[in-house]
Amino acid sequence: MQTDVPLEPDAAGLRVGLVVSRYHDAIVNALAQGATRAFLAAGGAPERLLRVDAPGAFELPVVAAAMARSNAFDAVVCLGLVLTGETRHDQYICDAVAHGLQRLAIDTGKPMGFGLLTCQTLEQAKARAGGDKGNKGDEAMRAALLAVLAVRASRRAVPS
Repeated sequence: MQTDVPLEPDAAGLRVGLVVSRYHDAIVNALAQGATRAFLAAGGAPERLLRVDAPGAFELPVVAAAMARSNAFDAVVCLGLVLTGETRHDQYICDAVAHGLQRLAIDTGKPMGFGLLTCQTLEQAKARAGGDKGNKGDEAMRAALLAVLAVRASRRAVPS
């Protein structure tokens, strides 16, 4: 038996948390605008999208954990930007965030939209925050919404 998951997200009735790093405000706010537009375009109600700012990218998983474990949200979308510097600091931050959000999604069964840009320059980040490479905030929201639908479909398909 195969369950069909829609190709387009449907946010009607869903409640989504949006966690946004405060670093690089112009970029992450553009990502947040893209995520918000995607949520609304998918039929989500504005009052069912809650944005919480995190101090930085490293704190995205802990804020997302509070939201996911509250059972008030169907999914959480995390947005931020880490720029490559002179040291490997960026790699440690990005690995920690990716692994933290993945573990959180598996442990809670709540999809985590991964919208953490990892770029070498601000120009690359701008291209991915509404420029010629699209808006990765939009993509992270769409992926999270589709994952909610896939999780629900898989739960319905399991015999009781």
